[in-house]
Amino acid sequence: MVSQAVTEAAIDIGTNSTRLLVVDGESEMREAVVTGLGRGIAHSSRISSSAISNTITVLEGFRQMMDRAGVESWRAVATSATRDATNRDDFMGAAAAALRGPVDVISGQEEAALSYRGATSGMAEVGGVVVIDIGGGSTEVISADGAFSVDVGSVRLTDLCLPSRPASREELDDGFSHTRQVLSPVPRLGSRGIGVAGTWTSLGGLETGEADDVHGLTLDRATVERWVVALGGLTIEETRILGGLDPDRAPVILAGAVVAAAVMDHLGLGSVSVSERDLLDGVVATLRD
Repeated sequence: MVSQAVTEAAIDIGTNSTRLLVVDGESEMREAVVTGLGRGIAHSSRISSSAISNTITVLEGFRQMMDRAGVESWRAVATSATRDATNRDDFMGAAAAALRGPVDVISGQEEAALSYRGATSGMAEVGGVVVIDIGGGSTEVISADGAFSVDVGSVRLTDLCLPSRPASREELDDGFSHTRQVLSPVPRLGSRGIGVAGTWTSLGGLETGEADDVHGLTLDRATVERWVVALGGLTIEETRILGGLDPDRAPVILAGAVVAAAVMDHLGLGSVSVSERDLLDGVVATLRD
């Protein structure tokens, strides 16, 4: 007798976006909405009421999608913004109510482990692989030899160093300097870079002009640095209309590109392969343990 596959789901409540993965046997559905949960938190240490409201609305929609898909097993995790917020209990209560179930606030180390597990799933050989997960509030650098989570990401760096568009030379220098300083404890962990999450997929979309199907695309360091220069010279409105970019990512993609370029330089990577398999896939994998 053949057993039927269980329909599983993972939810990632991130600093910039809220995402859903539903897996039903061999098929999967992915949804991502920019909710800006962590915008301004670097200065206020609080999640704004508007960001809470936006995110809760999305979570309610995700719960409905999970119900329609017949999800039987699921896990929701919250990352950097929720970890840092002084009012996180208020948000967590509302999030749990919207999903009708628990939400786990995970540490940077667990976030790193889940991202690595997701990005390397299905790979026959992981020797020399280093996974780089650039989020809104934190960046994880992970290999088989170690994992590091540092407090720099596209939203946090925008708030701290890159508020203007176009960005001034001084702001860009500050952004690179701050990122390098935060990365300084991270050793060189590998030689084959895999980039996961919204910054990398957005850079892939910008490079190809297509938002979809960037999985496996290779971005070399010169290409990432070229996009830093290009994005730094645009207003947010000019950035919104670029082909291959989700317009809602326009306010933070410059900072994400700065982090990407700085990480590649710090790790000595000439190129990074973009992967659409990430923390969500790692979360689903834990449901099967």
